[in-house]
Amino acid sequence: MTNGSVIDLVVNYFRDLGRAIVRGWDRFWFTPTDPATYSLIRILAGWMLFYTHLVWGIGLEDFFGDHAWLTPDVTEVEASYNGSYFELIHSTGLLWGIHIFALVCMACLTVGLFSRPAAILSAFFTLQYANRIPGATFGLDQINALLAIYLVVGPSGARYSVDRLITRWRGKPQMDVLPSVGANVGIRLIQLHMCVIYLFAGIGKSGLTWWNGEAMWLSVASYEYQSMDMTWLANWPITLAVLTHVSVWWEMSYCVLVWPRITRPILIALAFPLHIGIAAFMGMITFGYIMIVGNLAFVSPWLVRRVLERKQPSEAEQTASVGNSRRNRRHQPSAVNG
Repeated sequence: MTNGSVIDLVVNYFRDLGRAIVRGWDRFWFTPTDPATYSLIRILAGWMLFYTHLVWGIGLEDFFGDHAWLTPDVTEVEASYNGSYFELIHSTGLLWGIHIFALVCMACLTVGLFSRPAAILSAFFTLQYANRIPGATFGLDQINALLAIYLVVGPSGARYSVDRLITRWRGKPQMDVLPSVGANVGIRLIQLHMCVIYLFAGIGKSGLTWWNGEAMWLSVASYEYQSMDMTWLANWPITLAVLTHVSVWWEMSYCVLVWPRITRPILIALAFPLHIGIAAFMGMITFGYIMIVGNLAFVSPWLVRRVLERKQPSEAEQTASVGNSRRNRRHQPSAVNG
């Protein structure tokens, strides 16, 4: 084999590799998908946005008022790069007026009324509340914010919304919802963000108690988070150790094993008992709920429609869902999220 032939082989290899990467990138991000999953996330995430900000109303002036417990000067030290309109509000009436308007926007997002502007405003208000009191926010608020931002990207009101009902009332009941590139981009962003969250959560569990199996016991025995007495598990040390290691390895492997269709159901199925357990045993109900909502980004749109609409998937969708046909995966992308 001559040097010229070797060079041609190398050049052709990298050319084909580059083309494959571009095609894969384009297919991953810009293949239109059925917005069913995206719309379901809008409902569930919108409700949590509405609920958490409704709760802020219990101490609205104490947290966000002109004489709040933490003044803007204090919070600016912690996050000087984040701005919030609350720093400009010096009227109690205006504070409550904007708060009520924010709740209306989040309620509209939940029911899917004026979905796109409601999503934009909901994301904006969510960031403003978080920026004003960064010390009082935790994981729930962060997941709320990321879901609110990613719901802006696509047509989150395409299904299961008042907007959809209005479209049908206008005399177009036969018009089906078309696959959407925006819905796919929004879902992909949520999927990737969930992978990053779990990866760093797993990496962060590097302490000795996580590796010797004691961490689960310390969690259920802590009075700070304990919502029910689980100290009887002290008699089951091996079970506690297994649960500890399973939770660590599940988080560490999530970003890899959630993508193949053969392992994805196992990963998502394990997310439910994990976060339901956090909600039930540690009292973090809202956090457990919103993490499950984030995991729904990996649920196929045809499965969402089958459950919510009693719609049987087409043969093409079934074929694509098990990955038996590349062509169907390319031309029927709405069947799966992945």
